Amino acid sequence: MISKTTMKNSSFKPLSKTSMVLGMLLVSGYSYAQSINMDFSNEYNATSIHAQGDAYFIDKVKELTDGDIGITLHTGGALGFNSGDHFYAVADGAVDIADTLSGTMSGIDSIFLLSSLPFIVEDIEDARRLYEIAKPYYEEVFEDNDQILLYASPWPPSGIWSKTAIANQSDLENLKIRTFDRNGTETFRNVGASPVSLSWGDVVPQLATGGISAVLTSAEAGANGSFWEHQDHFSAVQYAIPLNMVHMNKAVFDSLSAEQQQALLEAANLTDQHNWAAVEVRTEENYQTLGEHDVAISDPVSADLLNALSEASTSVVENWLENTGDMGQSILTEFRGEQ
Repeated sequence: MISKTTMKNSSFKPLSKTSMVLGMLLVSGYSYAQSINMDFSNEYNATSIHAQGDAYFIDKVKELTDGDIGITLHTGGALGFNSGDHFYAVADGAVDIADTLSGTMSGIDSIFLLSSLPFIVEDIEDARRLYEIAKPYYEEVFEDNDQILLYASPWPPSGIWSKTAIANQSDLENLKIRTFDRNGTETFRNVGASPVSLSWGDVVPQLATGGISAVLTSAEAGANGSFWEHQDHFSAVQYAIPLNMVHMNKAVFDSLSAEQQQALLEAANLTDQHNWAAVEVRTEENYQTLGEHDVAISDPVSADLLNALSEASTSVVENWLENTGDMGQSILTEFRGEQ
């Protein structure tokens, strides 16, 4: 885990507009209880389930503060940040709030690989229980690095997008497949594929140029990226239900009035509930969209394919437990004990 001291010694980044406004208010002697605008970074498209959840949060904040807090959502990486940049950008005040793919923060703490551990959860209900068990640990990491966790933004289950059908293990051999974090890279390397870890913004360009021929992601992400322009098949291997985390600069939060803080937290709680409800029905909507674009959907996939991936993932879970120690073991023991 990176300490506060390490964070403060990181390379300089300019203050956000919000931080500058707060500083002027403090110098001028006014108490902070007036209108403020914040910037919110998200690297995914405006139509994605994550951006829609973030827009819901923004509307709730506006409603609960009578317009005192305005938040501008910047989708598609418009601020120049992708998920891999967000942790430092928020901690340093370069952006106020960010929606970040959890696994991209694994270099900060291995807890962020929990939601993408392969074949740990079976459905959305499982994924939500796992998140609730682990939430205090997530919150602690953010707090130790001058941030707060607002809410989770779950993905629909991850599958494999490909140019040709993936029916068994042999179809994965030497497959140039994009993965989204360390867990996926290790799993697909173990099964004989040639995984390449890429941020979201690099996926479509790599598909277009032939740098990759398959993608580990959800039907949701593929639909938003119009993958049917490059891929004809989606295999629903139910690999994982990874999370995005929405986190906020703590100094900005602390500078809000008590009423504004309470409203922001209430909006976050409402958004958390909204996002988990939304993901329940998203796959069916995505499948309809894929069908309209003649994408062949394999759901369920063959037992041979599932068994090969499950076996390849065993070391991934073991390595995660070794890296997280008692914390990781405690989380999985509690989760499995409730099943």
